Amino acid sequence: MKTRRDMKPATRAADLSTPANEIISRGPLLDENGKLVQTGWARFPYLDCNLENAGRHPRGLFQRLRLKRWDYYAVTTPDLFLSITLAHLGYVGTVFAYVVDYGSDALHEETLLAPFGAGIELARNADSGSSHFDNGRARVAFEASDGERHVRFSWPGFDRKRGLEADIVLRCGRDHESVVTATAMGGSRFFYTRKVNCMPGEGRITWGDRQVDLKPNTSLGTLDWGRGIWPYSTSWIWASASAFLESGRTLGMNMGSGFGDASAPDNALILGGRVHKLDQVTFAYDHARLMAPWRMTSPDGRVSLDFQPFKERVARTNLVVVKSEVHQIFGRYNGFVESDDGERVSVHDVIGFVEEHHARW
Repeated sequence: MKTRRDMKPATRAADLSTPANEIISRGPLLDENGKLVQTGWARFPYLDCNLENAGRHPRGLFQRLRLKRWDYYAVTTPDLFLSITLAHLGYVGTVFAYVVDYGSDALHEETLLAPFGAGIELARNADSGSSHFDNGRARVAFEASDGERHVRFSWPGFDRKRGLEADIVLRCGRDHESVVTATAMGGSRFFYTRKVNCMPGEGRITWGDRQVDLKPNTSLGTLDWGRGIWPYSTSWIWASASAFLESGRTLGMNMGSGFGDASAPDNALILGGRVHKLDQVTFAYDHARLMAPWRMTSPDGRVSLDFQPFKERVARTNLVVVKSEVHQIFGRYNGFVESDDGERVSVHDVIGFVEEHHARW
């Protein structure tokens, strides 16, 4: 017998009880007690991620183990989707990569674990510095400097020794806007994130005997840069896309729910490198059938999107203390979105994804 939940789609939306504050000046992220100095969103990463102050909390050692940090890069080409992540979750570090082939429907993913994050180095801030790892089996190096990000990756044993290599430069000039949020999550818990969409990419991806050359007019990169202290049990929805419109202009979409107190949601459109801030976005979908169509709308009428899935990626981790389950659904967006100044932008068969994530960490 079908339950009520099976029969009706789930609906989730960010609760905007207070208006989002735009951060426009530089300063520290945390005060001397390890709490956020201010909450809100910004177009650029103005706040210095001084995570050393998190250790000054009365439960300093425990707080350091609760810190979650990651650099997630994704690159969309006409044929492939590549993602590489370097993460330090306090108790454990992870390196994982996956490739999705749109044409053949092939997907392969692998993960390496580093106890207590041994060997993983992550940059202090989102706009500069180096994040890297090398244990002899896999090598990862993310370098951020003026105007570009260099992604280097080598894993010879990936996919039954077919191997996966990447050497990619993503262009991200000083005037390229992104969605940065500083979000309170209760007590000393917080999340500081930067989402960068639509970075033109050049370079090469090699997966086994297949080589894909990236060109800046067809390939776009996305960065999900996160730092924070989360509640032990969390869940969220994240929707993202980086694409070229028929006019040649780039369109990025970043939407979600389930993040903290929702006073600074990172819902936004990124048109031609400029952020157009969105408020509430509602996700209507069937939790029991994630491959069924999804619907994204906003009460103010600025978002009206249908999402038709074509591929599901499922990733489960069970390390007793750390457990997670991710359902990442790849599909095509159709509908329209509206800019701050009222321009209605048609969205036609834009490839992106929606992620439903449940974690105990």
